[in-house]
Amino acid sequence: MAQFFEIHPTHPQPRLVRRAAEILAQGGLIAYPTDSCYALGCQLGDVRALTRLRRVRALDERHHLTLMCRDLTQVATFAMVNNAQYRLIKAATPGSFTFILRARRELPRRLLHARRKTIGVRIPAHPVARALLAELGEPMLSATLHLPQDDAPLSDPEEIRSRLEHDLDLVVDAGSCGVAPSSVVDLTGDEPAVLRRGKGDLALIGLAE
Repeated sequence: MAQFFEIHPTHPQPRLVRRAAEILAQGGLIAYPTDSCYALGCQLGDVRALTRLRRVRALDERHHLTLMCRDLTQVATFAMVNNAQYRLIKAATPGSFTFILRARRELPRRLLHARRKTIGVRIPAHPVARALLAELGEPMLSATLHLPQDDAPLSDPEEIRSRLEHDLDLVVDAGSCGVAPSSVVDLTGDEPAVLRRGKGDLALIGLAE
């Protein structure tokens, strides 16, 4: 049965954030808010939690998972970032962007796109997500909370609890944060390529039409 924490969307209570980080560190799978929509999150190195995340989302190894990072320093620890990529990511973050980058060898193969050996990275702007990452002290493995049978991501914490209370360890309720996913930009080619137009303003990185 999932626990349910009501956390203030702009001034997260440290006690609840600390407890949420403890649940993650103990192998928990959580639903939490981002600046685009709700997401699933688990500890980076927990194999069982990753398996649970993939099962809830019905994801195979061809789907890019996302590393939710506190800052660019964390991004560069797990993904290869050249100077041009660094400047582009810095201009758009924190915010509603997911960037596809080539992964470093330090990242376990099970987390990568099976064929391309790439990973999605994101630096969120939502205060609750940022507080959670700061408390955790490492990136969080994440995926948009979009169930395979639904047309849009889940946005109501009460509905998330009702539908997934036996699949999650915690639902973090910080109110609705919308149903628009992040914009996804592939930085592995010669030029940035937009894979998904979402909430992130592409004008920030010079890619708006």
